[in-house]
Amino acid sequence: MNRDAFTADAPGELVSIRLPSRRPGGPWEEDWSFIPHPLPPDWEFPAQLWPLLAAAKERVGVLEGLSRLLPDPTVLLRPLVAREAVLSSKIEGTHVTPRELLLFELEGGPDDPDDAVEGESERRNARRETANLAGVLRVAAERGGRPLGLADLRGMHAALMAGVRGSDRHPGRFRTVQVSLGRDRKFIPPPPERLSDCLDAFGAYLTMSPRFQDPLVDAFLVHYQFEAIHPFEDGNGRIGRLLLALCFVQWGALTRPCLYLSPYFERFQQEYYDRLLAVSARGDWGGWIEYCLSGVVESADDTVRRCERLLAVRADFTRRVAAANGGARLVAVVDGLFESPFVRVAGLADRHGVHYNTALGDCRRLVDLGILEEVADLKPRTFRSPDLFHIAYDLTEPDGLVYTGT
Repeated sequence: MNRDAFTADAPGELVSIRLPSRRPGGPWEEDWSFIPHPLPPDWEFPAQLWPLLAAAKERVGVLEGLSRLLPDPTVLLRPLVAREAVLSSKIEGTHVTPRELLLFELEGGPDDPDDAVEGESERRNARRETANLAGVLRVAAERGGRPLGLADLRGMHAALMAGVRGSDRHPGRFRTVQVSLGRDRKFIPPPPERLSDCLDAFGAYLTMSPRFQDPLVDAFLVHYQFEAIHPFEDGNGRIGRLLLALCFVQWGALTRPCLYLSPYFERFQQEYYDRLLAVSARGDWGGWIEYCLSGVVESADDTVRRCERLLAVRADFTRRVAAANGGARLVAVVDGLFESPFVRVAGLADRHGVHYNTALGDCRRLVDLGILEEVADLKPRTFRSPDLFHIAYDLTEPDGLVYTGT
């Protein structure tokens, strides 16, 4: 780590450490590790950012108002949770398409994921990692505004890393080894012997009252601090971005987690890393907060648009089913599409307690109504809702399908 890049304004201290050589068989190397000072920082919110904070709070207020009007928030927000899992994983180098994730979840996976790790293909392991994150996000969405603590972080990490390749990642345990970020060790978090003190202070800040700043600003301070501490051997970025969404709820910006910033962070990924490092190196809190608040404005607007389109699709699908004299089971099938836009005939039959041919007949009726289409060359027989798929994931596939409504 470049010690000279750290100025007197850095919100922490540098300590000398020894690390294994980056050359096989080479001698140990002297390097430096950064230990962040406990929150809150010695920093005042700059006046020039007040208009941006006001704009961010206004957009979050619109999103909160819309979420309160949703007839079934859990179902309608679930596609956005899956999208967050895909893009948060992508930031960490795990590339899984939305289609891969949804089909993997449709399979259900093996009964004991630990038995499936050895010999599992790289692609399937990546799908498992992303599906784990989607599951953690869904569970976290149900916790409401209950206080967060270090035990919650360990629990989320254990679920995230369950059954994935690499037995040395110690799911649910804070690290006991030194880690570094980047091939050139651009940033080196605290050594393990200093980790306990960092985490004790961090856990205390999570439950501190009153807050240091506005809830949005405080959440971004916490996200930086978590990433600077880097408490786990792996999975820190994904847990840190989940923590960000939960802090919005815990501190009153939202009543449920419906604002996820990974799409914004992924789109401006290099700036995301640069801004985090700039805080550590020279105390550039203003640049970090400005970047994040801009992300809130963009992400909240995007989420509102998606929720409005999901509501329009749901109303449109309901009208189509009603016009065709569809019964309660067909309505339930349509509602299930908001949990996953992919559906397998055999799974549908099991879910609704009907014969396979009856479930296939339901799918064909929904094809006739323009709600489903069969996925070609995929066994067992699978259908999808292209409208819902594109709204959730912003994808334009070769078929060019987009939702226009009727």
